[in-house]
Amino acid sequence: MDEQAVPQAVPRMPPIWGRKIPGRNKHFTGRENLLNGLRESLAETTTAAVVPLPQALQGLGGVGKTQLAIEYAWAYRGYYDLVWWVAADQPLLIPSALAGLTEDLKLPSAGTMGIEEAADSVRDALQRGDPVDRWLLIFDNADDPEEIKPFLPQGSKDGHVLITSRNSRWSGVAETVSVDVFSTTESVAFLRKRLRRDVPEDEAVHLSHELGNLPLALEQAAALQDTTGMSTDEYVRSLAEQTGELLKLGKSTEYPHTMTAAWQLSVHEVETRMPEAAEVLRCLAFFGPDPIPRFVFQRARDSGAKLMGPILSNPVTRSQAFAELGRFSLLRIEPETGTVQVHRLVQALLRDSLELKQQEAFRHEVHLLLASGAPTDPEDIATQEEFTFLLPHVGPSLLAQCNDEPVQTFALDVVRHLYRVANYSSARSMAEEFLRHWTPSRTDRDPNVLRLRRHLGNVLWQLGANKESLDLNGDTFELMREVFGPQHEDYLRMALTYAANLRAQGRFRDAREQDEASLAALERRFGVKDPTTLRAYNNLALDHALLSEYESALELQQLAYVEQSNARQGVSKWDVQSTWNNLARVVRLSGRHEQACDVGEEAYAHGIRELKIEHPLTLATARDLSIAKRRMGDLEEAYKLIEDTHNRLSKLYGPDYPETMAAEVALSNTLRQLNRLEESMALAKDAFQRYLKTYGEKHPFTYGCQLNLALLFRLRGDAEKARELDEKSHEGLLAQLGDKHVYTCSSVINLAGDLAALGDPAEACELGQRTLEIVRDFLGPKNGLSLSAAINLSIDLRAIGRSDEATTLYEQTMAEYTHMSPTHPERVHAVEGNRFNWDFDSYSL
Repeated sequence: MDEQAVPQAVPRMPPIWGRKIPGRNKHFTGRENLLNGLRESLAETTTAAVVPLPQALQGLGGVGKTQLAIEYAWAYRGYYDLVWWVAADQPLLIPSALAGLTEDLKLPSAGTMGIEEAADSVRDALQRGDPVDRWLLIFDNADDPEEIKPFLPQGSKDGHVLITSRNSRWSGVAETVSVDVFSTTESVAFLRKRLRRDVPEDEAVHLSHELGNLPLALEQAAALQDTTGMSTDEYVRSLAEQTGELLKLGKSTEYPHTMTAAWQLSVHEVETRMPEAAEVLRCLAFFGPDPIPRFVFQRARDSGAKLMGPILSNPVTRSQAFAELGRFSLLRIEPETGTVQVHRLVQALLRDSLELKQQEAFRHEVHLLLASGAPTDPEDIATQEEFTFLLPHVGPSLLAQCNDEPVQTFALDVVRHLYRVANYSSARSMAEEFLRHWTPSRTDRDPNVLRLRRHLGNVLWQLGANKESLDLNGDTFELMREVFGPQHEDYLRMALTYAANLRAQGRFRDAREQDEASLAALERRFGVKDPTTLRAYNNLALDHALLSEYESALELQQLAYVEQSNARQGVSKWDVQSTWNNLARVVRLSGRHEQACDVGEEAYAHGIRELKIEHPLTLATARDLSIAKRRMGDLEEAYKLIEDTHNRLSKLYGPDYPETMAAEVALSNTLRQLNRLEESMALAKDAFQRYLKTYGEKHPFTYGCQLNLALLFRLRGDAEKARELDEKSHEGLLAQLGDKHVYTCSSVINLAGDLAALGDPAEACELGQRTLEIVRDFLGPKNGLSLSAAINLSIDLRAIGRSDEATTLYEQTMAEYTHMSPTHPERVHAVEGNRFNWDFDSYSL
């Protein structure tokens, strides 16, 4: 068989066949030349073939673009291993549709990498042809080339993109195949096939001409004749009468009057046979053009919908109404997906036929049906697919304009769901849209407005918009206190988010103060073992660690981990993973490096087992485990782990994601200890610029990255540059954190090393003596930082001729090292009499 001919044998089904691909139209007629031309265009080019309307027909639906795409998918399915359908009329939802392929393509899920990143990974995998090289993507109703183009895979030899569009501008992007109305011959053939009888030629031609050979209009006419037994001649006479009535009304329409008349004849017939079905059809006109999940109608009993409630709550009437609409081809029923769908042209005609008050009433019915049909827990992974079906109807139904309490609760749940599945861009867009409509009618002090602002603040935080998030959350926090009161659950949750904002600003003490107040309030309100209270313990432990208060941080972290890991309900695996890794980190920071490796290995294994290896929390655990291994001197294992972690984070989330930045810092430090200084320097410079951009020049983490750069400059022979950077870091850290902080003391220890390298041991000695007193005072004499400061001071004392003092200090210090294993790298370093340098590793805030 010639490949370009329409296949006649039944082809195999592709291994990957999208659930949202519509069923094959058994009445599909003609279009052989279009199908063959389309196949030829797709087979001979690596760009997309597009199925648009000609310029003269722009804005007119119903010529069969989507039906042609459906027929192509079914007719040529044997040539592909993957066929996937994307409803593209709302570009905001395209990433979610593409992300649905991650499992089939063996890619990380959207839940672990974010919707946009998942969509990008799908596009890239299809471009590579790995693991599937023969694929077909169909973008239906893609009317904006600029919005759609970033999602199109390019350059694949055996992968094809098919687009249906009413926009002629696609001609500048892809090869185009113009789809026109039927020819008269095709119209006659279609009517005979659809009516299953030999319609007289003259009658069929007359009807075809009356309806402008428009396929959708012909389908409407044939369905009515088939269902009622009306002859074609009778239908033409009725059509002429109905068209005359429309012309008398003088109503302007973008569609031919005959098309409107044909549709009205069908609606009138349904109204006569079953008025309830006509009411359902009018309601369906105010959903989006995408498939509508039938569970929305099955859950309508308690929706409060006055028009639809009585009809839809009766399962017999509901089924009969859908069946009747299907018989008249006013509705497409997809049993496999459990959805129904009304053509966008029919929806527009229905809406246009109603008075403004009727439109508002039916639109509100849709709002109530969406709200009552939605899952009760938007953050439950098991309900993600149901929300996927609901999302395309939020915008077209103008849900943002509704002020009813249950509808606004649903709107909040939509934002929460998008946040939960890491579709942050869509979550932000929808939250901002809701906020624009809610605020003028409800004011900033309305409870739902405040809840929406809280969710938007969380989304901004995840997107790295730290300043925007802080400004919004700070204002919302104060308003919630006034409106809800300081003991309200919403206020207390907001308080935890606001403390995270403070950490992102480098205001560690303010964050601790806020978390202490929140924890006390949560304990009073919900008790110590409540999941939210335990999250507050985890956050407060982080605050203490960021302030170098490691022993108190360890105590709080152990409490949070023990209670969470023993909880039977309310605590997620996400909570446990976060707290477990935080425990491993604070054990390391308190100097127990071997124990940190033990705890970290267990936490990492839990992350791989429960959340998968590429989940952000698993990768954060891998980063901290690599640091613990580095501190134990296992540089090769540390390097392998952090290199793999950094590669995964870069691939999944990009270089500006905070966890990627933290992994880059850790990788640079590991390379430095492996004496691969040039590689380390390149990463350190890049990390510094990213922290500067993300957190600002005065954030302690930015100063920490500058400290790493200074150390590398000295090790590469430029001690003067190192001194310059260390002085800046020390001055900034002193102002931000005070002198009793590990970061501040590390900067002074390294600055003393710069002075010694520059031939000024006396100044280095003076600086070292002051630093040793400070670090011993707040960390104790056996802490690793205290011991290193003492060893360095002994070296500088000896350099200026104070040998006896140097020897005494050295021997006293070595006696304190007995709590470390003889093979611990820090103890070995001290035994060899080497100078200590300190670096900075980042945190998850």
